[in-house]
Amino acid sequence: MNFKEDIKPISYIKTNAADMLRRVNETHNPIVITQNGEAKAVLIDTESYQDMIKTIGILKLISQSEKEIEEDKLVDNADVFGKLKENLKR
Repeated sequence: MNFKEDIKPISYIKTNAADMLRRVNETHNPIVITQNGEAKAVLIDTESYQDMIKTIGILKLISQSEKEIEEDKLVDNADVFGKLKENLKR
C-alpha cells in the first residue's frame, strides 16, 4: 500500500470515481477512503475481494478444526469411510 496514493478523501473519490476504479482493478491495491480525516471505507477490486472471502472461509474451517481437535472431537477416518459405504449401499 502506498499511503500517498492509496488514501483519498471522499471528495476526491466523488470527482474521480472512474479513475479510482480503473486503478484498483489494474494495481489490485485497495484505496482507503477518508471522511473528515478519518478512514471510513476501503475500495477494493472484485478479484481481490473474492480471494479474501475464500481465504476467510478456509481460515474459519481451520479454526473450527483446531477447536474440535482441542475438544477431542476426532473421528477415525476408517469410521467415516465405513459410514459412507453403508449410506451408499442403501
